[in-house]
Amino acid sequence: MSTDVVKIKPKPEGLDKPYVGKIIKVMSEVNTAIYRWTGGLLGSTWRVGAAFPWGIPILLLTTIGRKSGQPRTAPLLFIEDGDDVIVVASHGGLPKDPLWYKNLQANPDCEVQIKRRKMRMRARDAAPAERERLWPKLVGHYPDYASYATWTDRVLPIVVLEPIA
Repeated sequence: MSTDVVKIKPKPEGLDKPYVGKIIKVMSEVNTAIYRWTGGLLGSTWRVGAAFPWGIPILLLTTIGRKSGQPRTAPLLFIEDGDDVIVVASHGGLPKDPLWYKNLQANPDCEVQIKRRKMRMRARDAAPAERERLWPKLVGHYPDYASYATWTDRVLPIVVLEPIA
């Protein structure tokens, strides 16, 4: 599915308000706690927006905070591409990149948890040719990405997470 056949949703009123990021943070922390507590039995499926009602899988990405040096975990939508895991730093179409993305720019080594499976990985931005190949797959997986891309002036980063041998 390409972005030209996806219905673009209008930007929600108030999306840029300061409290939106705080709400996302709290919801992410709750989701992460439930996911970890149940080994992904609960909290591993996103059923909001274009994912409703069937749901799409969520992983937990743990980075090292670029300022704190402490582990930071975010629940993210993903697709698998061979051995690689692909995520989008969409931040729901907010104007700034998510903190997990900034952490990966400072230190690309991370941990990915998919249900009970944990993997050490290294992150990098998708090269232009990869981006061209992956974007339609990502939008096909979660069509709201196409809307998010229109709600912000930034280019939504596509991040390739590669296994560390």
